[in-house]
Amino acid sequence: MNVLVTGGRGFVGSHLVDLLRAEGLEPSVPQHEEYDLTLAGDVERLFRDGAPDLVIHLAAEVGGIGANRASPGRYWYANLAMGLNILEQSRKAGVSKVVLLGTVCSYPKETPVPFREEDFWNGYPEESNAPYGVAKKALLTGAQAYREQYGLNSIYVVPVNLYGPRDNFDLETSHVIPALIRKMIEAADRGEKRVELWGDGSPTREFLFVDDCVEAIWLAAQSYESGEPVNLGSGEEISIRELAELIAEITRFKGELVWDSSKPGGQPRRRLDVSRAEELFSFRARTSLREGLERTAAWYSEHGRRSVDPAGRSAQWAS
Repeated sequence: MNVLVTGGRGFVGSHLVDLLRAEGLEPSVPQHEEYDLTLAGDVERLFRDGAPDLVIHLAAEVGGIGANRASPGRYWYANLAMGLNILEQSRKAGVSKVVLLGTVCSYPKETPVPFREEDFWNGYPEESNAPYGVAKKALLTGAQAYREQYGLNSIYVVPVNLYGPRDNFDLETSHVIPALIRKMIEAADRGEKRVELWGDGSPTREFLFVDDCVEAIWLAAQSYESGEPVNLGSGEEISIRELAELIAEITRFKGELVWDSSKPGGQPRRRLDVSRAEELFSFRARTSLREGLERTAAWYSEHGRRSVDPAGRSAQWAS
């Protein structure tokens, strides 16, 4: 079986590639320098060169609240264009299956907690990341339309906030966990007495460790056959304030956590109903938040500083 993993050099993709190799497969991993997935011609050439049977589309342009506010147009365009091109070329090539990775950011801002797949279309996403969320959401409609008209077997999974080793630790574009880990490790190294954080710490989030996520993706790729979206998460919720305090403990940062309430905190609550994934392809997250944070902080302490250039950008693990 020829497996194409877009974004296979990125955060989630590199972990999935490791898993597939452990399963005895050698997936095709396109390099951005050779194939720009936002360009239809490049994606057509990619499918011609690789002749994939299974496509797992993980490539994305992503970031935290600050990055979404800085680049809303780019995030909308790039994510929509890549998904459209992957679906169209999968149809033309007659691939056996396409796995699309959605995002929890697509859920409506006021979704009842826990978020159920039936509520996916019941409102507009939280404003700070709406262009990204809407672009990824549109790909579910495309996948379902291609299934109905062309018989393309495309599935769509919706992971909650992800974290783990090889994450993006760039403070301008990273998500909350890698940003907190980097800030606190560096502050502890410098002997600083305070770390400033966005918002007031009251929003809650659910997090899924990257190894659990790629296990879920692979289980779905092998056995899930429906066009309906499926949530992927841990089912556990924690406030950003509690998360920051836990990371401070893990990284041994002894200083003060200072909250800047003039900065946005994002969607008030996020926690998924994860029962459908367990029912349909027997997925249940196995990594506790503390264990995952400890492993992520240890990876950054050992490897992460080498993959951040002097300007603060994550050089090695960009998605």
